[in-house]
Amino acid sequence: MASAIRAATPADVSAMRALMYELAEYEKLTHLFIATDADLHDALFGARPSAEALVAENDGRLVGYALYFHNYSTFLGRRGLYLEDLYVQPTQRGSGLGSAMLRHLAAIAVERQCGRFEWSVLDWNQPAIDFYERMGANVLPDWRIVRMTGDALEQLAAGAGQK
Repeated sequence: MASAIRAATPADVSAMRALMYELAEYEKLTHLFIATDADLHDALFGARPSAEALVAENDGRLVGYALYFHNYSTFLGRRGLYLEDLYVQPTQRGSGLGSAMLRHLAAIAVERQCGRFEWSVLDWNQPAIDFYERMGANVLPDWRIVRMTGDALEQLAAGAGQK
């Protein structure tokens, strides 16, 4: 059986979550990984899905995934496609599956009239940076991710309604 890229289905959730954990291991972030199969199922297939996913198969086995969702650009006046994760197992890298998933996502973005297709990459992940640049992406040097979680998020939310 050949390699294939397709939309994720509910039957893929457990295998996708296992791949997500592999990504967390690669990025040395397993201490932050708390997602469950139920969380992923709800995000992709629940009453109010917040994300979509593609999966990459090789010989009928999931070997990669791309999880994405829409954002919005006020400057462009259009929605964009944001790639949260792109992961292909190390043994499958160089097979064309990562490129195929990016092309598939670009086609979705064009079909949906998105003004942008964007994602983040860790600054130490030079193989990924090189791959993205070979695909035609620009790694923006002047933007930083801002994140709030846990207690800081709770404290800020507690002050809602205050000046």
